[in-house]
Amino acid sequence: MTHNDFKLLAEKKQLVLGSGSPRRAALLTDMGIPFSQIIPKLEEKQLNEEQPYTYAQRLAEEKALWVARHLKQDQVVLSCDTIVVLDNNVLEKPSSEEEAFDTLSSLSGKQHVVCTAAALATSDGIMASGYETTEVYFNDVTSEQIKKYVTSGEPMDKAGAYGIQGMGAFLVDRIRGNLDNVIGLPRSLLDKLAKKVKHMV
Repeated sequence: MTHNDFKLLAEKKQLVLGSGSPRRAALLTDMGIPFSQIIPKLEEKQLNEEQPYTYAQRLAEEKALWVARHLKQDQVVLSCDTIVVLDNNVLEKPSSEEEAFDTLSSLSGKQHVVCTAAALATSDGIMASGYETTEVYFNDVTSEQIKKYVTSGEPMDKAGAYGIQGMGAFLVDRIRGNLDNVIGLPRSLLDKLAKKVKHMV
C-alpha cells in the first residue's frame, strides 16, 4: 500500500507528530514523510464505565487538540493512542517492574486486542479520528522468561508491557490484523482519515 492520501495531506500541510514515540516517528520516516514533533502533556486516565476503544479515540483527539493550540496555519497534527485490551480491561503502561511482570503473566497463552486510535487536527480543531484493532495471540511463556524480559527495561514505556517489534517478539505466536497498528501507527487508518479531510485543506 502506498498510502497516497496521507502523503498528499502531508504535502499540502506541514505534518506535526503529536507524540514522543520513537516507534511512530520511525514508521513515518519509513513512509518518507517529513515531520516535526510536539509532545502533548495531559493526563491519560480512563473514565468510569468508558469503553476501551472510546477511551483510546478520546485520548488521541485530546492529544491532537492540545498540540493544535501550538500549530501554525499551514500545519496539521497527527496524534495517536495505543491500548492493550484483555477481557475488556485496558492494560496501561506499567508503573513498575512488578506491574510489568503481572501484566505479561496475565497475557501469557491468551489472545488480546491492540487498539490504536488516531486523530488529525489543525488549529481550527479535529478534522477526523478513528481507530483500528489487531488481535494478538501470546505464546505460553514462563516466569523466568518474563522476568528476564522485564529486566531488559523494554516493557516499561509500552502499553501492555511489551514491544512486538523489539525483544518482545518472542512473546507473540501470531496476530490477526496489521502489524503497524500494534507498533502504534496504523498507516491504513491514516490513509482513510486523510481521504476524509482532503477537501478541508
